[in-house]
Amino acid sequence: MPEATRRVTVGFQGGQVLALRLTDEQLKSLNKTLGTVGWHEIDSEDGPVRIDLGQVVYVSAESDEARVGFG
Repeated sequence: MPEATRRVTVGFQGGQVLALRLTDEQLKSLNKTLGTVGWHEIDSEDGPVRIDLGQVVYVSAESDEARVGFG
């Protein structure tokens, strides 16, 4: 059974936004690298993505709590 993913949004200087679906492990790995410089590679559901950490201004992840109602 594949590991569950959640929607993660990465915002960059200049206003660009990257939406990804990541596992909790991938999100933890990304969060650990924030505040550093250089490149970080993520194997997202859609394939590998390389992020310039010096350009990241925020990372937002949807809650893993169950939702009720319309989404």
